[in-house]
Amino acid sequence: MGTIVLGVAGGTGSGKTTLTRTLKDRFGDKISVISHDNYYKRQDDLSYEERCKTNYDHPDAFDTDLMVEHLRDLKAGKPVLCPVYDFSQHNRSGELLQVQPAPVILVEGILIFASPELCDLMDIKVFVDTDADVRILRRIVRDVKKRGRTLDSVITQYLTTVKPMHEQFVEPSKRRADLIIPEGGKNAVAVEMLIHRLENHLNTEEG
Repeated sequence: MGTIVLGVAGGTGSGKTTLTRTLKDRFGDKISVISHDNYYKRQDDLSYEERCKTNYDHPDAFDTDLMVEHLRDLKAGKPVLCPVYDFSQHNRSGELLQVQPAPVILVEGILIFASPELCDLMDIKVFVDTDADVRILRRIVRDVKKRGRTLDSVITQYLTTVKPMHEQFVEPSKRRADLIIPEGGKNAVAVEMLIHRLENHLNTEEG
């Protein structure tokens, strides 16, 4: 089975998840998804208060080496046990998620294009580009409603780490993209082009 690796990057709240969900809904089990967010480093040695102060938008916060290893295994047709991150506790949970190899492996995250090792494993690199004011509003809604954060903590984190790290790492990584999609999954024309490209790959593999 030939495997194609699709990378989907972009700033927080840019629409990566919407694009990923759209493709997953379209292709079902022909796509397996791994998220960089699940590869945040374990922080058992830190108190909750200390974990709250971690800069989660810097490349050093991730165990990218493990993600590279898992991606290589998936490309080789081997299932992997992916860590699961608990955002309410700022630490990995005790769960593991089994991810199966598939004809298309979708890798998503804000900083995946900042890693040359990850980029080398990708066949298509897509950057979702959305205005900063839209992204921060989406992040506030997500973190307060889904991740149990307070409004003040979300705003403080955005101003102290998210915004400066976006400018330092995420935005420059856009240069590595093969395709830039404004508004992500809501850009119907770009999504159809991407779907067509993946369908061609799958049809070729199926003979």
